Amino acid sequence: MNEEWLIYRGVGEPHDGIAALPDPPPWRDFDGGPVGEPGGPAETADGNVARRLGAHRQAAELHRPEPEELEAINAALYLRRPLLVTGYPGTGKSTLAHAVAHELKLGRVLRWPVVSRTVLQEGLYRYDAIARLQDVQIAASGGAPGTAPGTAGQTSGIGKYIRLGPLGTALLPTERPRVLLIDELDKSDIDLPNDLLNVLEEGEFALPELERVADTEPEVQVLTDDGAKVTVRGGRVRCRAFPFIILTSNGERDFPAALLRRCIQLKLGQPGEKRLATMVRAHLGEEAAQLGADLIREFLSRSQSELVAADQLLNAIYLTHYAAPPTREDLADLLIQRLDRPR
Repeated sequence: MNEEWLIYRGVGEPHDGIAALPDPPPWRDFDGGPVGEPGGPAETADGNVARRLGAHRQAAELHRPEPEELEAINAALYLRRPLLVTGYPGTGKSTLAHAVAHELKLGRVLRWPVVSRTVLQEGLYRYDAIARLQDVQIAASGGAPGTAPGTAGQTSGIGKYIRLGPLGTALLPTERPRVLLIDELDKSDIDLPNDLLNVLEEGEFALPELERVADTEPEVQVLTDDGAKVTVRGGRVRCRAFPFIILTSNGERDFPAALLRRCIQLKLGQPGEKRLATMVRAHLGEEAAQLGADLIREFLSRSQSELVAADQLLNAIYLTHYAAPPTREDLADLLIQRLDRPR
């Protein structure tokens, strides 16, 4: 594979390759602004790196992703399209987001976990109307802590009641893309994939609560998912650098064709022996990888006919490090139970 075009190379070491990313194609060029101040949450380190990628990742033997993984990730970066990653649980779908953010120095990964009740607005922003009403009532009855003298009956601004969600934060105008993980989209209600279409295509969204007051409050400060304050102008958020979005799915449902055509698709298979050993080495160290070689082989053998997940293997190797035979084998059987067993 010609690697000259790769921005994300899967080398594991942070670098400034994102600066070499060409301009987007015209149909994916966004003009949101003004750009946020440098040094914000997007530029800070992700505290989850060690937990997600392994505390011993530098000491681990470097394992390059498969060529199809590198090609799909870089295609999503170049085309400014979401990456839809499918595969069985424990194949490293979510870890991809953290690996890309770490290597390309894109800061903290924004994570939006999806459940059956998740709706689009939760990912964009939350508006606490009840808290605002309570504050108005308290202020009208004589003031409240934090209310300036002589301002009874007024509030300190609508922005204090609004917080952007992970998707809303990812769409803020920045020079470099944020990384957003929309985890387990296949768990969602049937409407959510369709509801996402317009936002993913247009790279923007409106906050009606702020649009209604735009004449009197054209600029409103709100909280982001990072906990920082940003200014929203005119009640709309529009991106400049389209975020690198990973949608994960365990393959439990099909998605509409309209969503699929807007995504780069990648299917991850079960990891092989070398990849599992590298994973163990990254999280638990070289000694654990050597002592757990028999459990890795047993895990691979079982994965041919059973649904098992790599995090079960990590749990087993960690715990059996402290146990002696025959307890060690019993613990491994207890922790690595097939996930497709009928209930």
